[in-house]
Amino acid sequence: MSAPSSTGAGPGLARLNSLPRPELVKKLLACLDVQRWANELADNRPYESDNQLYETADRAANELTESEIHSALAAHPRIGQRSTGNDTSASWSRREQSGVDADDTKLAVELAEANEEYERRFGHVYLVCASGRSGPELLEILRSRLDNDPETELRVVADELRKIARLRLARVIEA
Repeated sequence: MSAPSSTGAGPGLARLNSLPRPELVKKLLACLDVQRWANELADNRPYESDNQLYETADRAANELTESEIHSALAAHPRIGQRSTGNDTSASWSRREQSGVDADDTKLAVELAEANEEYERRFGHVYLVCASGRSGPELLEILRSRLDNDPETELRVVADELRKIARLRLARVIEA
């Protein structure tokens, strides 16, 4: 799952480049709730292309510390639980988890049980880039990751945060 690729600077990127810093940082924190990451992206403007922005975002996300990962996880609901907030991040989360059928009671129970097992094992919520994936697929991924050791799983979570941030960053450019 990668963000759309572009070598040119379209109107969305021009808008991003011209946003007042506080407004841009707020939008970036909805993509990845890590202050250092948002500041780095804001401070590296102007971007000449979407690719340059995505490369900067990926590079900054590749440097996530353990505490930044845990902080960013706090902004994400459990898979299978709809975010109830009205902010941008909550809205995007609902959209990303749209493949989870809220009316599938059996799946909801299985996801809840697997989420609890995951949280007992790793001490944080299960996070996966859910966009375009079905509920059964997300459950299967969760179960497969239960075999990871904590260090490996933290690296997987960091990569999932990067993927989510990239998708959300594309939405910021499109807005």
